[in-house]
Amino acid sequence: MQPIIISDKNKKSSKIKSLLLKKFNKSKVIIPNTIIVIGGDGFMLQTLKKNKKSKKLFYGINSGNYGFLMNKFSSKTIIKDLSKSNMITISPLEMIVRNNKNKIKKYLAINEVSILRQSRQAASLSITYGSKKLIKELVSDGVLVSTPAGSTAYNLSVHGPILSLNSKKLSISPISPFRPRRWRGKIVSDKSKINIKNLNPKKRPISAVADNIEVRNAKTIIVKTNAKIRFNLLYDKNKSLQKKIKIEQLRKETS
Repeated sequence: MQPIIISDKNKKSSKIKSLLLKKFNKSKVIIPNTIIVIGGDGFMLQTLKKNKKSKKLFYGINSGNYGFLMNKFSSKTIIKDLSKSNMITISPLEMIVRNNKNKIKKYLAINEVSILRQSRQAASLSITYGSKKLIKELVSDGVLVSTPAGSTAYNLSVHGPILSLNSKKLSISPISPFRPRRWRGKIVSDKSKINIKNLNPKKRPISAVADNIEVRNAKTIIVKTNAKIRFNLLYDKNKSLQKKIKIEQLRKETS
């Protein structure tokens, strides 16, 4: 059985897909239960969410920019790379948002949930996790809840901590905090149920974003790990996601 190949619509992705189809048509190697995803990180996130009930393995090939979730493409070694790839399993965050009309919307986030100010006014938020009050009032541009897999993405840009893939932790990081100005956030268990409330929704509206899906005029947001959903990702033997995260940790420590 040959893998299913899904590609983004740009020229580079389409070209790689054509090369792969020719390769696999000539090859007798069996690679079962695998979906090859050609594109960037955004396309991979989109594909995973569309296939959230699938038990298949996902092997990403980068045709975008950085491609943190993807593998580097080599037409000469692709079949060998696939055959010898290592699997890691990740679970997404679930974002449950109640908006100003009391409508509830749910979305998955593999990298992070971002709570962002929606106007020129800074956001005014309270944050709890479990039964613990984390912060009574955070005045800032927003706050971000990140998974280990997403901790080197937007989370790193707002100076959040890089989490090891097996840490079983989530990072809660402020975005441009104004009060308390020196609050640096918190690392919590991935079993935590994080509650974020807009303290002034009329004057200081906020939006909630699950990876790249936005819900505007959010009043309350619940963020928790959905352990029932498990994505199985494949990485080249010497370039696993764990190693990519470790490289970013070392880079951050020496920068």
